[in-house]
Amino acid sequence: MTISERDKNYLWHPLTQHKTHPENLAITTASGAVFTDEHGKQYVDGIASWYTCMYGHCNPYITKKLQDQLNVLDHVIFSGLTHEPAVRLSEMLIGILPEGQEKLFFSDNGSTAVEVAIKMSLQYHFNQSSKRNTIIAFEDGFHGDTFGAMSVSGLSVYNGPFEDFFLNVKRIPVPDGTNNKEVLAKFRSLLETEAVASFIFEPLVQGAAGMKMYDAEGLEALMVLAREFGVLNIADEVMTGFGKTGTLFATDQLQVKPDMICLSKALTAGMLPMAVTSCSSDVYQAFYSRDLGKGFFHGHTYTANPLACTAAIAGIELLLSEEFQGHIQRIKSMHLDFDKRIKNLPGVRATRQLGVIYALDLDVEMERYGDLRQNLYNYFMSRGAFLRPLGNTIYILAPYTTTKAQMEVLYTAIEGVLEKVPVAG
Repeated sequence: MTISERDKNYLWHPLTQHKTHPENLAITTASGAVFTDEHGKQYVDGIASWYTCMYGHCNPYITKKLQDQLNVLDHVIFSGLTHEPAVRLSEMLIGILPEGQEKLFFSDNGSTAVEVAIKMSLQYHFNQSSKRNTIIAFEDGFHGDTFGAMSVSGLSVYNGPFEDFFLNVKRIPVPDGTNNKEVLAKFRSLLETEAVASFIFEPLVQGAAGMKMYDAEGLEALMVLAREFGVLNIADEVMTGFGKTGTLFATDQLQVKPDMICLSKALTAGMLPMAVTSCSSDVYQAFYSRDLGKGFFHGHTYTANPLACTAAIAGIELLLSEEFQGHIQRIKSMHLDFDKRIKNLPGVRATRQLGVIYALDLDVEMERYGDLRQNLYNYFMSRGAFLRPLGNTIYILAPYTTTKAQMEVLYTAIEGVLEKVPVAG
């Protein structure tokens, strides 16, 4: 039996209705921007496997560092103990994170990074004898699948069965440059009438919403107002972090800096699960006490795993290198050229770009995971392009190492959709 056939026996895959989509493609090897299935067919990974493998699959520099670390220290608990990879990573991260980030708390993935930030924001006020139980978030945001992260997410396709159990969350539209005053007014009204602990947002780009890009000045105005009311600003950079928006972090493009930042995905170059929630000294000091009850009693078994920390260190070294900064600029330029080719073609409703993130909306209404979307996905796979449309949005967020020829595989597959796949009606 093939791997794909054996897969059906016991496995339950994410974001999958197995009754209607029983097949899962078996991947056997990966290198750079390409992975290969069990039949030998190759695919260009146009989304860096959910925005993680930004330095390329099986990057030899990172894998060598991991091999060396594996012979020294594999894992040790992080409660009462520490180790060099975690300390070294903390020094590197604080050195590159936006101004004001002073402390780091490790967890396992993007959802837990957000979960930590939410719990910190609630306890931050609790520790100061101020009970605040409301969080403000953007409409159509996505922050993860654990309960706190789901609560602040606004995409009902993921949250529907659980919404009766959520935290108290109020939502506002994203500022798009035309509605900034109205959004700010609604935000102020909530701050004045609710006991708001924190404001959480994906800075500049809402990933799962279809790479929805919005106004930086509008976001900054909200952050300033939040601070006036003693509300903590939480930037969820799980998707945007580590160079994707053209700067090391999306919040580097803001004049106002957040109180907390959530990191994961490309943090470890896609090699191993790990996440970080960073915070300001002010946040940390609210927990720093002789009162044991004011401590942050949250922990994960694999917190600050030495191997994951080692992968993160190697990834950051690559990110800061002249070579990879050149890769980022090269892909940005290729996207600009592609946009000129495609933006006025029939079937294209809109296009947008920020850094290495490129997205276009098809001029058609379609369900996020409906049959038409599946047809698009199947077509892309037939062309050797691993792209996962978000409803009628097709986006590219490929590894920085993706070559010009490999990018052309993605570009021509998208052009082929407009020419050959019926998208009307």
